[in-house]
Amino acid sequence: MAGGKQKYSVVEAGNLGFGQIGSVFMDASTTSAVLPPLNTVFVAITFLEDTIFDATSGLLAEDSSQYINTAAAAHSKTDGNATATEGELGAIVDGSNTFPQGATIFGRWTEIDITSGMLVAYIG
Repeated sequence: MAGGKQKYSVVEAGNLGFGQIGSVFMDASTTSAVLPPLNTVFVAITFLEDTIFDATSGLLAEDSSQYINTAAAAHSKTDGNATATEGELGAIVDGSNTFPQGATIFGRWTEIDITSGMLVAYIG
């Protein structure tokens, strides 16, 4: 990437959204929540084993109304009047949800904490 004052080419800037800043590994021995570096988020999570997030703070989204998370149900409008920015009937991720080995999810998360499993989270 270009040096200096964080100037990026168009391609470099686009790559930031694909985890080009790095990644973290988590497994069941990770005893606390993992946070991305300042001014970044986790943009993708690949599950290396069946994985369960902590029920209350296991998957915290940058915007809990837009990305799946354990704090609130994203896109959960229930009155039958979905809009361009609000879907309908989204559910909260809780301790009963298992994300299967081999799956990858995409979003913008600020914290990850698991109770079981193994994953790689990509930073963007």
